This record gives sequence, C-alpha cells and structure tokens, in this order.
Amino acid sequence: MYDYVIVGAGSAGCLLAERLSADPKTKVCLLEAGPSDRSPLIHMPIGIALLSKSKTLNWAFETQPQVNLDGRRLFWPRGKTLGGSSSINAMVYIRGHRDDYDAWGEAADPIWSYENVLPLFRAMESNERFGTDAYHGGDGELHVSDLRTRNPLSDAFVEAGQQAQFPHAVDFNGEMQDGVGLYQVTQHKGRRWSSARAFLSKAKGRPNLRIVTGARATRIILEGRKAVGVTYVAGGKLFDVRTRDGEVILSGGAVNSPQILMLSGIGDASELKALGIPVLVDLPAVGKNLQDHLDITIMHEANDRTPIGIAPSFIPRALSGALSYAFFRKGFLTSNVAEAGGFVKSNPSLRRPNLQFHFLPTLLKDHGREIALGYGYTLHACDLLPKSRGRVGLKSPDPLDDPLIDPGYLSAPEDIETMIAAVKIGRQILSAPSMAAFSKTELVPGPSIQSETDIVADIRRRAETIYHPVGTCRMGRDPQSVVDASLRVRGVQGLRVIDASVMPTLVAGNTNAPTMMIAERAAELILGKTKLASSANIEAAR
Repeated sequence: MYDYVIVGAGSAGCLLAERLSADPKTKVCLLEAGPSDRSPLIHMPIGIALLSKSKTLNWAFETQPQVNLDGRRLFWPRGKTLGGSSSINAMVYIRGHRDDYDAWGEAADPIWSYENVLPLFRAMESNERFGTDAYHGGDGELHVSDLRTRNPLSDAFVEAGQQAQFPHAVDFNGEMQDGVGLYQVTQHKGRRWSSARAFLSKAKGRPNLRIVTGARATRIILEGRKAVGVTYVAGGKLFDVRTRDGEVILSGGAVNSPQILMLSGIGDASELKALGIPVLVDLPAVGKNLQDHLDITIMHEANDRTPIGIAPSFIPRALSGALSYAFFRKGFLTSNVAEAGGFVKSNPSLRRPNLQFHFLPTLLKDHGREIALGYGYTLHACDLLPKSRGRVGLKSPDPLDDPLIDPGYLSAPEDIETMIAAVKIGRQILSAPSMAAFSKTELVPGPSIQSETDIVADIRRRAETIYHPVGTCRMGRDPQSVVDASLRVRGVQGLRVIDASVMPTLVAGNTNAPTMMIAERAAELILGKTKLASSANIEAAR
C-alpha cells in the first residue's frame, strides 16, 4: 500500500518521485514500462543518433496515415526507460515564450502564468553560464550547460543568421526569445543530464520509494469513481499496486496517459462503448486537442570535411573523439547534434516568433534510422504555433496494443503557409555567405524545388515530427477540460495527470523543460506548498 502510485518515470515522473518521497513517512511507487537507463548510448550525448533505432528504449510509435502528408504514417519516437524522453532527446533546453504561460494562466489558473512559473524554472536549474540571475538559477538539480565542444559549422550558422538580418540571441530563455544562437543543453560535464539523473538518482536509495522497471500499466483500479491503484504487467504476469487513501498519478506523456484513462473507462463514451469498454466517466476531451510541431528539413552536401561525417576519412577523427570523450568528456561525442538554432517570425508584423530552427552539422535522414553517408549539414524548421489539432485514441481494448495516434497535421489551412515560410527563411539563412562557403549543393528539397507548388508538394512528401506532442489531457477551468488547474481528472477522486498532455496549448519551443516545470508545480500543489489563485478554482477544488 502506497500514498502515491506514479505511472511513468519520464521527465515529469522522475521529479515527482523525488519530491513526493522526500518525506520519509510517505510511501511512493514509481512504475516504468521500460528498463533502467544503463545504456551508454543514453549518457554519451551523441548516442542520440542511434537511440531512434532502439525498440528497447523507445516506444517507436507510428501515426495513422496523414491525409495532408501524402497518406504517410509518421514515426514517433518516445522514451521508454528511466528518464523517459529526457533520456533519448536532443537535450535542448528551451522553456518557450512567456505568452505561452500567460495563455495557460487564462485557460486554467494564474499560478500557471509566466511570472508565476518563472521561479519554478529558476529553482530547478543549475546554469553553468548564467548562474543565478533574473531568469536563471545556479543551485538546482537540473544542470544546463553550453556544449563543451561544438562544430565550426554551428558558429557559421549563427553568423549566417545575422547576415540574413536576424538578431543574435545570447539567451533564448531570457528577456527575448527572438534571434539565432547556440543552444544550451541539459548536460553536466559532457554527459546527458536527464530527469532520471537530475532528480531520481538522489531518491533511489530511499526505503520509502519503490521503482519498478519493465512494468507496463494496463488500467487504473477504481472503486466507484475513486482511483485506488494500478494494474500492470511485468514478465508476462499481472500485478496490482494500491494506494492507501492516496493518489494515482499518470505521467505517461501525451500518448500513454490518455490511453490508460480510456482503457480504464474514462473518455468519450461513444468511442469506449464501440470498443466494449465500460464507461465510468464520459469525458469526451480525453485524447483530443493533440498538438505537435511539424518539421521540414533542408540538407546540403558540404564541400569539405568540416561536418560530422560518415565516411572512411572520418575514422581518424572518430578515434580521436572517442579518446577525448573517454579521458576528458570533450570532443564531438559530447555534441547533442542540434547545436544551434533560432526563433524567427515568418512575417515581421507578427507579435512573436512562430518558427524554430535546429541546425545540425551533419546529415540526418529519417530520424537517424537511415545511414546518411558523406559530409553535410541539416537545418530543421518547424511551425511553433500550429493551428492543426489531432487526437490519441484506442485501436482496441487490448492494453498492450499501441494506441491510435492521429496528429491531423496541416488540417488547418494556415499551417501550410507557415511551413512554406519556414523553407524560404531557412534557405535564406543557408545561402548567406557564412554558410554558403561550406555548401557544395542543396540535397533536399533540391535546386529544382523553387515554386510554392513544388515546395508544398515537398513538405507533404517529407515533413516529420520534431517530437513535441502535448495537449491530450488538457487542463482548464471549463468543465470540458480533462483536468482542472490542480491537474486532477474531472469526475474521479484520487487521480491526476501530470505530464505534457495537460498543456492547453503547445509551448513555442522544446517541451522537456516545461514538462519538468509542470511536475514541480504539481508537487507543490499536492504537498500543499502552493494554492490556486482563482477563487472559482478553489471553490471547485472543494
């Protein structure tokens, strides 16, 4: 019997396990479907290039055929190990734009507004470059660093962005997000610093915390409308873990959390009945409101060997890099690959950036699942503020089946216009002198793709996810939301969802840091360290 059962040891779940088990009188059970995070590919930053191929550490989901992307099924990697996606992502530390959080404050409660979440970001952060200042923290568990070694092409990209008349951004998480610059990363001394390393590692030895890996949750155990535990499968056997008048917390992410709710009879009644699942709570918003950043790449073949390459001539550099990493935790093996980037406006009249770039000083095809021979570089460009919405559903009542994922990419007509602008601006930067000096030829879209008609066709043929799904258990003060401002599931006692799925709207940037912040705020709410600001929400909480 536990006070808290947490499903999912990802970006949110690891932090929650640490915060809730800090009181030795509180018993916590943390369930993780994947294995422990022992793989060296996790901890060596450039191992990210191989993690997409792992079926052990990665859920490796596929979407439904996308009508507006030539009927393609898109590959959706999600972390399945301690640390979740923070153990397989590109480690880019971005919080998003202040307007994102002010919108959350309007949708749910003022405690989620920018001025009220900034202290949480600062408290959890230990920033190597900035230390403690108005926007950063220097004493938190989450290490945020500059890359120890970066490729010269990344500096050339930043210079090219300025040549293309975009400002130089020294700190994407500071006063202004706009501009091009070098990314900071969740690393410490040249190694990945996942949520598991930051938070769970210091809690692992506590006798009041039980961590169960290889445990796939199949349903929430309910007594009437009260959550009292979780059923999970491990080693081919079913087990129950129960709370003693405590809480069940879903931290499985934007895909798995709504799946478990629906398998437990909480969701759209008509959809559940069609699958023969008894309906406990008719909550149509479960699984809806799925949002993600759609991404298109521009790749160039380089005219020299400056990039990180896959070629016989790169072997001496690879051996030297291995030695540098082994002895000094430096060299190209410490690269997160996505070393530089930027936030720009597709139209100068916009209030804030709606495009994000990730620059890679190497060729990357099909999420790294396809070997890209030779020397080159890749620019990822995504729509930060998509209007398109999708859903997560069930393919069957079998809890071991993958869920149905339909992101609905480009279902909103205005999104294709933003993607066209992303390609044009990306090309503008790559054709600036600092980058043009390294180019032999544009590989994709390719020199023949120039008209808007051809660009649109190329986007539909090649666009992919940049791995930021959110929103499927959205929070809000309206009764149609899945969770309230305290992240409690509507219509069920003792059940919360605490992960990226609760975001009402997608943040303008990478989602790892915001998800950790959500968990920090939730822990404070659970432990009574903070209260809702809105009197209407406080009354609803009673």
